[in-house]
Amino acid sequence: MTLDEFFQQQEQSRQLFEAVRLGLDGIGEVELRVSKSQIAFRRRRAFAWVWMPRQYLATKGNQRRELAPLVLTVALRHLDPSPRWKEIVEPAHGRFTHHLELYAVSDVDEQVRGWMREAWLLAT
Repeated sequence: MTLDEFFQQQEQSRQLFEAVRLGLDGIGEVELRVSKSQIAFRRRRAFAWVWMPRQYLATKGNQRRELAPLVLTVALRHLDPSPRWKEIVEPAHGRFTHHLELYAVSDVDEQVRGWMREAWLLAT
């Protein structure tokens, strides 16, 4: 699947993705893997992912919930205490998956870029 296919008719989500990708510029080599459900950012292994919750959490009853256009998921080896995270899970001992909802390009700020750099460094 291509990026254009993944983001078909999802312009806001595409703009947020581009902000995430730009936030990774200059840290080192990053490979993209696009699948039907997500886009993985990889070094030796995946360290961050973006996905659109609208694909999975569309309705509740008869009302459509307001969902973030894009979620950034970052793998860290510690539980980050920031209140910005929507959810944090520990799928394996000492590995924490942090989910951050993105609504605006400005959400991809220096703090988020720092988390992505940290995850990139750990993905060896």
